[in-house]
Formats: sequence, C-alpha cells, structure tokens
Amino acid sequence: MKLLSTLFFLSIVYISSATVVTGKITDNKKNALSHASILIKGTTKGTTANENGIYFLSLDEGDYTVVFQHVGFKTTEKSISIKKQILQLDVEMIEQNYTMEGIVLKPGGEDPAYEIIRNAIKTREEHLYEIKKFETDVYVKGQIQLRDFPDKFFGSKVDFEDGDTSKKKMIFLSETVAKYYVNGKRDRKIDVISTRVSGAQNGFGMASPQIISFYNNIINVGEGLNPRGFISPISDNALHYYKYKFMGSFFENGKEISRIKVIPKRAYEPLFNGYINIIENEWRIHSTNLILLKQQQLQLLDTLSVQQIYTSNKNNWVIKQQVLHLTGKIFKFDFFGNIVQVYDNFNTNPNFSKGFFDNTILKFADSSNKKTKAYWDSVRPIPLLEAEAKDYVKKDSLEQAHKDPKYLDSIDKKNNKLNISGLIFRGQSFNNEKKKSNFYIEPLLTSLLQFNTVEGLVANVNIHYNKEYANKSRIAINPILRYGFSNKHFNPSINTYIDFRKKYLTTLNVKFGSTVFQFDKNDPIDVFDNTLSTLRWQNNYMKIYEAKFFKADFTKGLNNGLTLQTSVQYQDRIPLENTTNYSWRTFDNKTFTPNYPAPLQQIVAHKAFSINANLTWRPGARYIEFPDRKINIGSRYPTFNFSFTQGIPSVLGSDVDYSKWAFTVNDNLNLKLGGKINYKLRAAGFAHNTAISVIDMNHVLGNQISSASEYLNSFQLMPYYMFSNTSRLYTEAHIEYHLNGLLTNKIPLFKKLNWFFVVGTNVLYNNDEKAGYYEALIGVENILKVFRIDFVKAFTSNKTSDNFGIKFSFPMFGKNRP
Repeated sequence: MKLLSTLFFLSIVYISSATVVTGKITDNKKNALSHASILIKGTTKGTTANENGIYFLSLDEGDYTVVFQHVGFKTTEKSISIKKQILQLDVEMIEQNYTMEGIVLKPGGEDPAYEIIRNAIKTREEHLYEIKKFETDVYVKGQIQLRDFPDKFFGSKVDFEDGDTSKKKMIFLSETVAKYYVNGKRDRKIDVISTRVSGAQNGFGMASPQIISFYNNIINVGEGLNPRGFISPISDNALHYYKYKFMGSFFENGKEISRIKVIPKRAYEPLFNGYINIIENEWRIHSTNLILLKQQQLQLLDTLSVQQIYTSNKNNWVIKQQVLHLTGKIFKFDFFGNIVQVYDNFNTNPNFSKGFFDNTILKFADSSNKKTKAYWDSVRPIPLLEAEAKDYVKKDSLEQAHKDPKYLDSIDKKNNKLNISGLIFRGQSFNNEKKKSNFYIEPLLTSLLQFNTVEGLVANVNIHYNKEYANKSRIAINPILRYGFSNKHFNPSINTYIDFRKKYLTTLNVKFGSTVFQFDKNDPIDVFDNTLSTLRWQNNYMKIYEAKFFKADFTKGLNNGLTLQTSVQYQDRIPLENTTNYSWRTFDNKTFTPNYPAPLQQIVAHKAFSINANLTWRPGARYIEFPDRKINIGSRYPTFNFSFTQGIPSVLGSDVDYSKWAFTVNDNLNLKLGGKINYKLRAAGFAHNTAISVIDMNHVLGNQISSASEYLNSFQLMPYYMFSNTSRLYTEAHIEYHLNGLLTNKIPLFKKLNWFFVVGTNVLYNNDEKAGYYEALIGVENILKVFRIDFVKAFTSNKTSDNFGIKFSFPMFGKNRP
C-alpha cells in the first residue's frame, strides 16, 4: 500500500510540476484521524485527510505554517519550508484538554452552558447573514457501501454483475469539483467544472453542495429524512427542546472556545445529539459533531452525523469542511457511507455582474464528466482510499468490457431466453444492447385479468418497443391489441412517443386505432379495481364507449417555467351496452347498472373533432443545466395552468360545437416544524355548449371503492359522474395538511411507530346550480412507511348524499400520491 501511495504522489508531481506535502495524521496511539482538516495559516487554502488519515497538499516553493484540525483534538501547527517536490509530514495530534478554570458549579445551580447558548442564540441571526455574498471552490465526494444484502429482492436474484460474490461492496462513488456562488438570502449558483461516477462514464455525480448552517432555526438535511426538518441547538426556541452541559473550554489562536454537550429533552422530537463548540465573546460556531438518530424522527436512515470545522477568513468565519456519515438498513440492504465537502479559496467580496444569477442554479460544463484520470489525480484534494481506487479501476474496466459487442451479444442471449413463468407473471423483454433497443411484452396475467359487463373477459395485450439514439433522443412504440370475449369486439391501436432530446422538454405523442374509453377521459376508476368490484360485489362502476380515434400531442418547454402542450383529437364514437351479467356471487335486489353514467343519458353514435391548448407556468422556476438539456426542478411559487378546448363542428363530420376552459393553481407549502400544506384550486366552465356529448362535459372525479383516489384531484366519497356538468362556472378546492409528526410525537404509541396525522377537505360548488358538495377527512399516514388510512365524511347542500367512509392507500408506491 505504501508503494502504491508513493507512486500515486509521484504521478501527481509529474502532472502538476508542483510541490506536494503529504503524510498521515494520527492520534497519540497511532490511530488514523479520518477527515482531519489541513489549512495554510492566514488563508482558506487547504485540504482534508481521507478516512485513513492520509492527506496531500500542493504548494509553491516558500515558507508556510500548516494548521491541522480535528474535532476533539488540539489544533496543531507545523512550520515548513518548501524547497523540493515532495515533503513527508506526518502529524500526531493530541486529544483536546478541556479546562473548567474560572467556572464555579453550585449545587442546584444552572450549568454555565446555558449562558453560552443564550448568547449564541442572541447573535444567531447576525452570524447567519454576516457574509452577504461569497464565491468558493468546493470538492464533493460521496460514497455508499454495503455491509450485507439479501440474496433475493421481491423474488428476483440480487446481482450487481461485478463478478464479486462478497456481501461487502461499494455501490456508489462519485467526485465533483465546482464553483459555488452565493449572493444574499436567495441567489445561488453552482458551476460544475468536473464530475465523475465510478462505473458510469456518462454519469453526473453529487454536484450540489449543501452547507448545513446551524444558524438557521430549522435544519433541512437531504430529501425525505424528515419533512419537518430538525431544530438547531441554537435556534430561537432551542431552550424549549434541549438540555446543555458545559464540558470545558480550550484556547486556539488566542480565542477561548467552549465545548457544549447537546442533549434532547425528549425522544421522538426532531433534535440533534452531540457537541457544539462556541467561541467565547463572539458566540459563533467553531465546530460541530452532531448526530441524528431514529428516535429523533430520522427517516430512511438509522444514523446521520454532521461534522463541521469553520476557519477564520480575514474578518469573517467560513466553513472549511463538512462531513456527513450515514448508516441504514432498508429491506435487509445494510449500508453505510459518507459525503465529504471541502471548501477552498473563499472570496467574501466578489463582484458579480448584472444577470450573473439567473434561473439556472446548477450547470454542468461541457465535458465536465469526460475528464481523464490524470486530471483527477491533479485536482483531488483528498487521497482516495485503497477501496475507492480499486472501485474506479474495477468498475471503469467493467463498463468498457460491457461495451464490447461480444459481451453485449452474450448478455442478450442470456436475458432474451423465453421464460414462460416470467411471461405470465412479470412480462418478457427482448433486448438489443448494441442498438440500444428493447422489445417488451406486458405480463399475460395482467393482460387477461380485466373484466367488465360490456366486454366480459378482456384480453388487452400491450407490446412496447423502445429505441434510444446516439443523441439520446428516444422513440417508444406501443401497439395494443384488445379483445372482448363477450361482445366479440376486436380493438387494435398504436401509440408512438418521441422525445426529441432538446435543451428544453420537447415531445410528440401520436395515437390512433380503435379502443374503449371511459366517459371521463381522466379514467376515474382503475380497470383492475373495476374488475374486482364487478366480480365480487356486482358494482360495475366503469362506464365505457368505443371509438375509432386519432390523437396527436406536442409538448414544448419554453424556459422561465413555461410549458406549452397542444393537441388535436378525432373520435368516431359508438355506444356500448352490457353483454354479460356474470359475477362471482349475486345479491338480492341488486343488478348491474346500464353502461352509461347513472345521472346522465346514453350517447348516440356521433363524431367529435377537438383541439386543445394547455399552458403551465411555474413563476421563479429553477433549472439544472446539463450539456445537452435543461430540467425544471420547480420553484417556491405556485403552479398555474390554463387549458382551453374547442369542439369544432363539421370537420371530418364532427357533431360537436363547444368551448370550455379550466384554470388551476396548486402548490406545496412547507411549514417546517408545523408540517406541510398541499392544495389545488380549480375553476372551470363552458363558454358555449351549442352541441355537446355527455363525454365532453366537465366531469368531477369521484370514488366509490375502498382504496383512495388521487387526493388533490378528486373526491373520496362522491359517486362517479354525480356532478358532471356543462355550467358556465364551477369551482373545486382540495386541501391537505400533513402534520408530519406534529402532535403524534406526543402520543406514546404513535411516536414510537412514527405515524403521522393528516387532515383535509374537498369542496365543490356549481355556481349555475347553486349546489355544493363537501368532504372532511382525517387520516393516519406513514404506517409501516407505506400505508395510509383516511376517515372521510361527506356533506351536500341538499343533504341528499351525506355519507361516511374509510379509504386506504399506498402513497410510497406511487398509488394515490397527493
């Protein structure tokens, strides 16, 4: 290993023609100090040691004082004179001695830590905003390793295709070098200079540095770890949540630094454990070593620690490094990892030109993911671990081997074997890796598990063909063959989707053929839910008609949060009637209902030609820009949508003549500790309805089955089609308040199970008819991380449809998401 390290450093020297200082940092027992900070005194230039304590630092010739820091150890300074290309400088650090000198602890008296924390709280906001703007270099390295994993996952063998049967393996490794710019409270920009992912030549690694500032009241760490965020130990209300203990103080560069132990007052609150070091009289953070545990409402992970070191930069203090250590176990995948961020060359008085900050907050430079090994060896501030170096070599070699035509042919030959059980239960794929194409047949079991009272047993065979081109554009062709065994109707259709891979989203979707449609184009009931309700309870909720059709949709992103979608559609519609009354059981005084919406009438055969324009706008939309495209990642403002549909008579024999519009506003409001509010407001109506079919009416999504329908787009107890209308104006409001652990963290059983309350309301008002429908719900979510149950009460203005019901859903799996 020592020989490998020497050769590694020699290669760096040869590449950079710079002087390299290298060595190992240990404690007085020769144990390596991982992620120790190394800094040139009087500057923000420095580096960080790896997990084995190994570091290297490139310097020009001259005299320097090198500062070594590690949380819990005395700061060590070494004076060096650089006159040759390699200088070996090993450092042994001594554990910090904390003195209680001058501190008088009286029995029953207040711990001196509280006075220090009060002062830190008073100056919190001052320190949060004292640096108005800055630019800095940042290096980010992330890795995740497995300690163990199951042999099978949901019935399929777990195979990483790396030729390694060991249960211990690195599954993710990436590095990024970037420039990070900040101006004021909101302007942020990241320019990625280089990025690398082990085993993914075209991949983009972790590229968005996140400085976790404990000067904020609420700390948001990552995505999904806790929707409410975590309370800072120096937040305005921290004394209500934490206990503190003074552990002593030490001196560094003439400044007294107090070490404070942070202790949550209660379990199951979003709080930190650990230590925070505060500079006396300035009351600013010197360093942190704080940890989150599951009993502090940490989700997805078992533990997450945050280690930070700040350094003086002229009259300010800036972050030097931040290391996150994480562990977790999900579905028997036992993993651990870390994310290291090293900041360098801080400039706290940059001159940003007008327009420098725009709606692109993260930009990957051309060829940022095409850098050579020599380049990375010259810019990487943290030496790779032996396991990391081997992972790069192994996975990059495997990636190249996997591109070999012979290998691709062998993989196709192996994976394309017809598997009868797979075809029945999972579907069958036939791949051509060289041509980047895929042919897939959906599972025959689901293709034959559809039943309705019109077609009887339905064979609905879906075949998919996908092809990706060199410029990453993609075409997907989906033929569908549908046959009803009772009404003996054969309906073939085809759907072609093209992603042009332009800078902004640009797609074309063309469908034609013949098939059956639900009266409401939003498909209010799932075909499998309808199958079960029809066969088991004799409730044939799904109402369908048949049509020969053509439809073309074109979608184009327009920057600044705008997306335009236009479509043209033609349908030759015919009514369908029930042809079977088969069910698994029969009920007294109960028969199947006719095949049309109960409050409405059956259609007559007719033709319909319509055009539609749909404009979506998210003000303040932010983008991630890749070399070949830009992706909208949302904004802090609501999303507005306006849709207009025109039914045009006479074109291709069209019998319809109407104009209808719809306007919606939706957003998610993060109340931090207070939870989250999701809402969707809608107003819609007809400008005129000279000639209109039941199909073209404005339909309001109802739900009559036990599983919940889409929460922010439907009513949970409303009978299907009950409020379909042609009114000039009707309005809907759907609001949900997710408490995300608020209140339930005070209830013994709930807080241990990490269940959350959710309350909501759905409101409909038809202005023409002066009629309303209202729902109130209270639910419990995050049950076993995947399950939600709601108790719903419905009211109507005329009290004819007051009702109560219980609904179930599985939001984690994408069904019934808000």
